Amino acid sequence: MAAGVFYPTMADSAWNASPAQPSGMFLGTPEIYFSKRIDNSRLIKIADPKRRREMVSLGITLAVLFLLVMVYVWQHFSAIEYGYKIEQLKSERDTIAESTRTLGLEEASLKDVSRIARMARELGMQPPVDGQWQPMDSVADPATPVMAKANGIMVVSGMQ
Repeated sequence: MAAGVFYPTMADSAWNASPAQPSGMFLGTPEIYFSKRIDNSRLIKIADPKRRREMVSLGITLAVLFLLVMVYVWQHFSAIEYGYKIEQLKSERDTIAESTRTLGLEEASLKDVSRIARMARELGMQPPVDGQWQPMDSVADPATPVMAKANGIMVVSGMQ
């Protein structure tokens, strides 16, 4: 039986009822375990100041290196983010410029005097006769208040 512990055979295995190999055939390297009781309760760890200094120095060096790498990564990602923001603002600027140009063209077409005169004739309006309108006095400084005057203005109804 001792040979079965050190060199197990197929015949000794209970899990395989019908062995595929002949009985007594060697299956593999034997494994031997020795239990050894070690009592470390009376041992005292001696502090090594040189080793402690080295570990503190290594820790500080790694912390500084980590901080430098993180600052570099943060700066790099900030530059990329600012690039995206700049491109977005450029596209917004182009959109606003196109909108401004379109609105300027629309304003110019709406201010066209011949268009306004044609629409007034279609609505049945007539051009003013002399004395119905007075030009406003132009003021040199636009911030200066202007007093309104009502002298001899007569309202003529367009519907007769």
